[in-house]
Amino acid sequence: MRKNKNRGYQKLRVWNDAIEYYRQTYLIFRKFPYESKRIAGQALASTDSVHRNIAEGYCRRSIHEYLNFLNIALASLGESVSGLFACRASGQITEEDFENLDSRAYKLENGLLKLVESLERKRASGDWTDHLVVKESNAVYGND
Repeated sequence: MRKNKNRGYQKLRVWNDAIEYYRQTYLIFRKFPYESKRIAGQALASTDSVHRNIAEGYCRRSIHEYLNFLNIALASLGESVSGLFACRASGQITEEDFENLDSRAYKLENGLLKLVESLERKRASGDWTDHLVVKESNAVYGND
């Protein structure tokens, strides 16, 4: 993997989980029939937005902008989950596919919420260090 400071988001567990959530969503929604392609496209767009906003916020290098983009990622995740519920209710996805994606979304949402809460505390206390973005983010999200 190439290294530079601006690509540190690739080491974030939450970003990697968002990539996997997108991949799993793609595997399920790519099978949709032509008449449902708009729904499938929206499902992919909302999940795609999650990892992109995590990366963009990280690359902005400011706590205020990082938090803003993490909150946008949370909103996109909420849109995605709402779509999952609608697709399950209408019988467009199986219960198994719903559970697969919903459990991934649940983990991702909790990780994003913990990360946002931690960064908000750091912003309030003035204890924010740009060069520790990955270490601090992973420590909040996982077991580091």
